[in-house]
Amino acid sequence: MSVKIRLTRMGSKKKPFYRINIADSRAPRDGKFIETVGTYNPLIAENQVVLKEERVMEWLNNGAQPSDTVRNILSKAGIMKKFHDQKFGK
Repeated sequence: MSVKIRLTRMGSKKKPFYRINIADSRAPRDGKFIETVGTYNPLIAENQVVLKEERVMEWLNNGAQPSDTVRNILSKAGIMKKFHDQKFGK
C-alpha cells in the first residue's frame, strides 16, 4: 500500500480550506483517509498552516510520500530540511 500526504478540500464554494491528511494513494481526494496531521488556509494573507510536526516526521520516516503542494508547505515550515538532516545524519 502506497501512502501519500496530501490535501483534502473542505470549506464552502469559493472559500477553500484544506486539511493535510495521510491517505492511501488509491483513495479519492476527499475520500477515506488514515489520519489528519494539519490544516492549511490559503485565504488568510500569511497562508495559515497548522501542523502536527512529530506525526508528519513519523509518517515521512515510515515512507509516506508528500504531494507537490504539501512538499512546498512542509519545506516552508522547515520540516523537509529536518527530515533530510535526520535521514542523512547531518
